Amino acid sequence: MIELPWLDPEQPPLFPSVDEALSDPPGLLAFGGQLNAHWLLHAYQSGIFPWFNPGEPILWWSPSPRMVILPAEFKVRRSLKKTLRKQLYDITFDQDFKSVLEGCAAARNYTEESWLTPEMRQAYLALHHAGYAHSVEAWQDGQLVGGLYGVAIGRIFCGESMFAKATDASKVAFVHLVEQLKAWKFELIDCQVYTDHLASFGAKEIERQVFLGYLAEYANVAMPLESTSPELWCLEQRIKESVL
Repeated sequence: MIELPWLDPEQPPLFPSVDEALSDPPGLLAFGGQLNAHWLLHAYQSGIFPWFNPGEPILWWSPSPRMVILPAEFKVRRSLKKTLRKQLYDITFDQDFKSVLEGCAAARNYTEESWLTPEMRQAYLALHHAGYAHSVEAWQDGQLVGGLYGVAIGRIFCGESMFAKATDASKVAFVHLVEQLKAWKFELIDCQVYTDHLASFGAKEIERQVFLGYLAEYANVAMPLESTSPELWCLEQRIKESVL
């Protein structure tokens, strides 16, 4: 029987040391607490994130190894470059965070339920209003057809989820995001756990302590002031020069 620390929701967020995370299941650290912007921000700053299925208590994780992308090592496959050249989608940032959440939460073909519950979506929406959670949208003929969202902690971007209703829409959004993060000198993109899909972009696994080292160095480094200006999210020329 698994014994986990219980986090009192009536107390401030105080997570156990991530060194206490279980090896099976990998990275499971604690349960309980609250889902709100304050708890989420404290978790991300500590190298922890929530993930749980409907009907389960809030579960908190800090896996090792950790899947990450170094922006300078980001890779774009030839087939995706072809899609980028076609300029099928209009890309925006932080224009419809709520709809991106809803797109990511939509039931997949293999399940009728989503881990991105209404409670979870409300918490990330609050974090967005606080200026930490951000979305990238892919539009086609005025319709939202893909996107992704994540959390910016200093100069580390923690990717959370993406969705696509049209071919490569979320991938195109991801390329635009990475190019912008490069321009702002972000040091790391946190992808949490291994997937073949992420590996195809150049993601790799690092040990938890290495990841925590990045957090210690860059989590409190301010984003550029111009990052709040929507006019500076236009990346078409930069995409052509650095990716295509």
